[in-house]
Amino acid sequence: MEMQQLLSMGFPDELAAQALAATGGKSTVKATEWILTHKPTSTTTTNNPSPSPSPSPPPPPPSSFAFQPKLDRFFQNPNPSPPQPIDSQQQQKEQETETNEPTKRIKLSPTPLSQTQSQTPTLQNNKPSFFFNRSKKQTQTQTHTHEPLYERLRPRTLDDVVGQDHLLSANSILRSAIQRNRLPSILLWGPPGTGKTTIAKAIVNSSTTTSTFYRFVSLSAVTSGVKDVREAVDEARKLRLKTNQTTVLFVDEVHRFNKSQQDSFLPVIEDGSIVFVGATTENPSFHLITPLLSRCRVLTLNPLQPHHLGLLLKRAVSDRDKGLVKSLGFGFDSGSGSFNVDVSVGEDVVDFIGNNCDGDARVALNVLEIASVTAATRVQQGNEECQDAVVVAVSVEDAKEALQSKHLAYDKAGEEHYNLISALHKSMRGSDADAAIYWLARMLKGGEEPLYIARRLVRFASEDVGLADPLALNQAVSCYQACHFIGMPECNVILAQCVAYLALAPKSIAVYRAIGDAEKVVKESVGQNEGVPLHLRNAPTKLMKEVGYGKGYIYTPDNPSATQSFLPPSLQGFKFLHWPDRNPSKSDG
Repeated sequence: MEMQQLLSMGFPDELAAQALAATGGKSTVKATEWILTHKPTSTTTTNNPSPSPSPSPPPPPPSSFAFQPKLDRFFQNPNPSPPQPIDSQQQQKEQETETNEPTKRIKLSPTPLSQTQSQTPTLQNNKPSFFFNRSKKQTQTQTHTHEPLYERLRPRTLDDVVGQDHLLSANSILRSAIQRNRLPSILLWGPPGTGKTTIAKAIVNSSTTTSTFYRFVSLSAVTSGVKDVREAVDEARKLRLKTNQTTVLFVDEVHRFNKSQQDSFLPVIEDGSIVFVGATTENPSFHLITPLLSRCRVLTLNPLQPHHLGLLLKRAVSDRDKGLVKSLGFGFDSGSGSFNVDVSVGEDVVDFIGNNCDGDARVALNVLEIASVTAATRVQQGNEECQDAVVVAVSVEDAKEALQSKHLAYDKAGEEHYNLISALHKSMRGSDADAAIYWLARMLKGGEEPLYIARRLVRFASEDVGLADPLALNQAVSCYQACHFIGMPECNVILAQCVAYLALAPKSIAVYRAIGDAEKVVKESVGQNEGVPLHLRNAPTKLMKEVGYGKGYIYTPDNPSATQSFLPPSLQGFKFLHWPDRNPSKSDG
């Protein structure tokens, strides 16, 4: 049994037999330790026999076993035997070998030491890759790390930022604050891809004074918490005491922090430990706490216009160091110091991408990068060698393939959701059917739930059309039921029909105003919210009739000309519904 285990471990028959004979033949662990701890004896030792009277076993053949670690951990032995005493010099040599040359561990074999050393490269090729050439592997990984085009071209200073002139002009808040080294805490609010992160990073690099006066630290609310904020603040305080340098703490997607997490910024902003710069795509009024808003200035970024996107796209094409050519995977010409490829992007491609990315620079650069890779693949298939300089021409078809569909900035739970439904509602109220259908199409293409739109149409039918066309409510309810039955995309025409009907219908807000005035009276307790007058109360029992419930009530169908009051005494003569409308809409004719 022990012999088979030693043979399965790669030890030769003769060496395994010697080890078992020397250790009693009952323990594989002892035999293994004997092999590992006994240094091979050279030929010179035969001329100088050991002075010990006890005979020693024959030495094993020379090998490289001294380079192997002990194998005790590979055996489940509850009572492992203590290791054999070994020479201190040998132990020191083994430790140095294991510490300084961990990648030289080779497979156990009966090959002589001289042959083993000469065959080490061959044996290394048979080992797993994580044992050898570790530094080479790391170097290759770093060399092939892909950095997106939009990240490589991110402006480093405020002068390179485009499309936000209202924030970066000479007399703007940011420019003035940077010149005087008095940067306030700010919140950058705008759609994705408009430059929020870019502006935050460029603030520190915009001048030599800011780069020495401020230190930039970036966190993301997606992956960070209060602990990370506290660590950054502690480092900022230590740095300020040591070098008088102020830390600019940038928090991306700050709206993802909850109320208690946002509260953690309040004291450190107030005592000047940090300059807080937050970035958010959501309306700060809805997603950020009021105390944080009161300590920061909110700067609104606008979506980029097509000509702004065109400028960025042309910058990507012309930059041969960080631009588009670096994304194509062609060789680098050491003689010219650049990539041996030219990229041709026509004005039609730039216009197409700029007009279909909805003001998002990140989307535009991604589309250009993917389109150029598609074009480069086509060129490489036609010229497999690609040794000479090649020209990659990006076409509109490549851009369409990369874009797939027009990018629409729409968030079903964000501000754009409410902006579009407001535009739809106001267009119908203004009797502009064309505009109403357009905003409806924007919402549907953005992925809005059709039943949500249908519910809003039901509300509109009573709020804005009301008594001017009572059938409008029937149309809206039927529209909701039809959308529920068939869903998208077939229900789009049903929604469009209802939107057009409501937009062209006559308008009356008499009912809407009436219920609003009545609720206001109840809320403000005008008339003291008196009890129901006795003659209007129900009297199902004899006792209630005796108390006076229902006494004096006139049954109107029997006496249509009779007059009686239905309001509490304190509200007698109060009028809520004004009908017919004194100010009818233009659609009434």
